[in-house]
Amino acid sequence: MHKLKIINSTTRPGRKGPAITAWVAAIARQHPDFQVEVLDLGEINLPMMNEPFHPMMQKYQHEHTKRWSATIAEADAFVMVTAEYNSGIPAPLKNALDYLGKEWAFKPAAIVSYGGVSAGTRAAQMLKGVLSALRMVPLAETVATPFFDQFINAQGLFAPDPVSEKAAHDMLAELLRCTTALKPLRNPGEAPRPASLAAAVA
Repeated sequence: MHKLKIINSTTRPGRKGPAITAWVAAIARQHPDFQVEVLDLGEINLPMMNEPFHPMMQKYQHEHTKRWSATIAEADAFVMVTAEYNSGIPAPLKNALDYLGKEWAFKPAAIVSYGGVSAGTRAAQMLKGVLSALRMVPLAETVATPFFDQFINAQGLFAPDPVSEKAAHDMLAELLRCTTALKPLRNPGEAPRPASLAAAVA
């Protein structure tokens, strides 16, 4: 079973991100191959990056970084649920990504964005560049919801239209495919060993 971490990007009071994240998590839990955990950056409350050494060195000095490192290292795949702030991703999400280096590598990431008329697509595009720099694999399949407030009901639950529902299922199916395909890069010891040239021509 693959460990899927779903990251909610927003931290401000009154945020709607947790409702959208809960919706994505509920759909993901329908997939028997995913073990789903929600990571709410508002609850994790990472301070602005305060490690003295470069993340690629993994010489973490603070307990909050060590906990974050362990959480991300064990993951096989991610869904990033992002709002759009001033045509970009929220600062807490960028900060959480910047804290680490190797822990993110060779893992696929799906993006769920939401916003006004743009549906958070500018934030999603920015996020893809950051993920690629971390050697992650952002999927082409996304979920982008415009004017998302109309889909939050009186109980505070996110209930989008069938188009978003189908997009989420398609996205998660592709995420599962990519998670499986990338596993040998994440765990080199499990990769099949190629036959030697001598054996191949024997």
